[in-house]
Order: sequence, then structure tokens, then C-alpha cells
Amino acid sequence: MAAPSLLLALVAALASPLAARAESVLEQAARTGEITMAGPTDLVPFAYRDASKTLVGYSLDVARLIEAEVSTYLNRPVKIVYTANADPLAVFRDVSRGDVDLACGVQFTWEREMYVDFSMPFALSGIRVLTRDGRLDGSAASMAGKRIGVVKDSLGSATIAAVQPTAVRVPFAGIEPAVRALLAGQVDGVGGDSLLLAGALQSLGGKGYGLVPAEAFSRFAVGCILPEDNSTFRNLVNLAIARLVQGYLDDEPASVASVNRWLGPKGVLELPPEVIKAYFQSVLLNYERVRPLPATTPSAVAPASPAR
Repeated sequence: MAAPSLLLALVAALASPLAARAESVLEQAARTGEITMAGPTDLVPFAYRDASKTLVGYSLDVARLIEAEVSTYLNRPVKIVYTANADPLAVFRDVSRGDVDLACGVQFTWEREMYVDFSMPFALSGIRVLTRDGRLDGSAASMAGKRIGVVKDSLGSATIAAVQPTAVRVPFAGIEPAVRALLAGQVDGVGGDSLLLAGALQSLGGKGYGLVPAEAFSRFAVGCILPEDNSTFRNLVNLAIARLVQGYLDDEPASVASVNRWLGPKGVLELPPEVIKAYFQSVLLNYERVRPLPATTPSAVAPASPAR
């Protein structure tokens, strides 16, 4: 479940009646050639600026595939225009209102599903604790009385409170400040999204740290969100993700390289390929095997797009 205070804030933000959107996402894309997307620019591995200040990340890779899928469907070039917004609640609100068309790298919860539509997932994550090797084992007993950094009002904070009520939760504004505090010895661990914890640790160059316990306290799918009542756009988003997932299962080089860059053995999370394949196979079991595209099909190659 989402943290209660976060859920209350979300409900309050969306409580006022909203006017119906004048046109669908695809109608807008057909008219303007653009799809709007919002999110952070410092969240490894989903969206962040690399050493050359280029915006990169798993969410951006998925977005380029969505560009290609929509471009093929509309038979005209469409680009995704990315706007930086570091406030996840504001991004969620803007998508739910139809002011933004897309956000990716979002944790699925049933509460959020009430206000937006989720795509099929392109990753699986869970709540765990990042700690110095050997300090905590992730059990409730090992965290009793310990200082655990958490992002304020987050799913990670609520989970740590439920697992060990006597843990001293130390609130931070984001994952990276919390991990910095861990590296400085100010907290005993940081509880939160495994993917984001691993990404922050890699970004900060931390060594001698690991995620505990081996089995996450809770698990959740990670995907994209879009405004409700845009079923055709959602279908195209799902098809783009399904092609990536199927490509990885089929050992298609571009798909394997894209996923492994973020999740694989030499990526951020360092998962074995067999673990990724097992999850991707379970995702596709709920849908259908995607037929391969002809080599000349435009969506076989995702176009690059500028970010704002």
C-alpha cells in the first residue's frame, strides 16, 4: 500500500472536478507530432543525465520505442518531448489530469490505478534495505532500534514501519540524499525501491554495500502511466514494451543490450539473465507472443528525440 499521508495528498490533489480532455493523446499526437512526458533527471536507472549531460535511462529507452510504435500507427513522425519534474506527486497529478501524456518508471499500486492507467510492466522491483555488508541482514530483529533512512511519505517508509516499528526512520527528500547519509555513516541502512537504491549507490560510487534481505519485503511492477480513457494509446505503449520484452526473450541484440544496460549482469541491478527472462516470460504469459517486425518496418528502429 502507498504511505497513508502520500495517498491523502494524492486524493486532495485530484479531488476537484476536472473538465474532460478535449482530444485524446493520439489525436493530439496526430495534430502536433508530439507526446508529452515528464519525470526526474536524476533518478538512476530510469532517467538521469550522464557525464556528458545527456538524458539517459531505462525509461528513456522505453519512451523511444513508444515513439516508434505511435509513429508507425499514425504514419507520421512523432517525438516525445520530455519535461523535467522532480516531484513524483506533481507528475502523477499532471498525468491523471491529462496535462502530461506519459511518465515511465512508476511503481504500480492499486491506489494509483484508481486515477491513471498503467502499462504492462517492463521491470520488477521491491522494497529492500541498502546497508554496509554485514551490518544488517534485513530481518526485523536486525533493524530493531537502528536508524533507517527513508524517502519521506514513500512506500519504503511505510514498509519499514510495518516490518520493524522500533526502527528509527530518518526522512530524506529523495533516494540519493539518503544513500549519501549511509555512505557518511549517518544511518545504518536505507529502505526503499531496490532499483533506485542500486542506481543511487552506483551513481555515488559506493563499495562494500548490499541489498537485504534476499527476498524483498514487498514487490511491485514498474511501468508507464498515462491518462485514463486513452485505450488505443495504451495499446501502443503496451505493444512497444511487449516488443522489448519479447526481443530480450528471443536474444535479439538491441533488446538484450537495452535491458542489460540497466538490469543485467553488468548493469545497475546486476541481475542474472535467467532471472530477467523468468520475469519477462511471466509478463508475456498474460498477453501474447509478439510477432517479429519486418526489417523495413519503421518501428524496428527507435528514433532519437530531444529532451526539454
